[in-house]
Amino acid sequence: MTKRTRYPGPITEAKKHPHDLVERGFATDEALARVLDRYPADLFDINLYDYDAEGQVSLRTGARGKLSGDKLLEAIQAGRLWVNLRDAQNGCPDLWNAAMGEFRKIEAAYPGLKAVRNAGQLIISSPVARVPYHFDPAGVVLFHLRGRKRIFVYPGDEAHLPERNMEQIVARQTTEELPYVRAFEADAQVMDLEPGEALTWPLYAPHRVENLDRFCVSLSMDFQTWPSRFRNGALYTNAVMRSRGGSPRFTEGMSTPELAARWAASLALKKVGGLKSKLDSFERDFEPQVGAADGAGALRA
Repeated sequence: MTKRTRYPGPITEAKKHPHDLVERGFATDEALARVLDRYPADLFDINLYDYDAEGQVSLRTGARGKLSGDKLLEAIQAGRLWVNLRDAQNGCPDLWNAAMGEFRKIEAAYPGLKAVRNAGQLIISSPVARVPYHFDPAGVVLFHLRGRKRIFVYPGDEAHLPERNMEQIVARQTTEELPYVRAFEADAQVMDLEPGEALTWPLYAPHRVENLDRFCVSLSMDFQTWPSRFRNGALYTNAVMRSRGGSPRFTEGMSTPELAARWAASLALKKVGGLKSKLDSFERDFEPQVGAADGAGALRA
């Protein structure tokens, strides 16, 4: 089997797993409207993506607005919005607890996989919405609950996943999008996801997502292992060193003790403000609106 990533880990390719969350009713319109009504506004990421002929993306971000949960859901279902509800482990405790039970089954299918921290987001997205080419600095299990998705998973080599870009993303200097060219499509592992299916892929593997003509709901569960925490810390430390004119080695060539040392250094650097996040001041230029083009209306005072 062709190696899909240069980073070690028990998950070596994209693979589906069954789950039983759909029949528990977490993704009905009524259940989703209740979630949207009570979810804290500061934990909403509302995105609208546009693409040019070469697949290059531009992003607009929206504010929660004042719509009721059922009207917000209506705007999403009729629009072109991608809504992430962050901290699902706190915001959707019933769904989260059920999903953790399903996660433990998937974890057991990969000898050597041991998550030390789990977090995630509930994704509620419009028909035909798409998420651009990006990577997550964590392991991921995508529990699909409603609609149809197509996920494109790419190799985690330097050509598809440049470490300098990884450093900037882990250090929150830029969003999770990576440099993308159409030629990457020849290297993609393509998986269609139906409700009741969950998808795993190798740690850090770049991917993009397309909704296939239907309103979609998924729970994206991130998980960290000690090896991923060490590497993320090393990536952060490298980003700080590079910002100060250094030329650190890529983590690919580091031993476990060296990765652990750089992780420890990252904890100290974060305490003293090694790199200030550039993601806390995104300008929001729309809010969801029923009947507006793409479901995106003008901001209201």
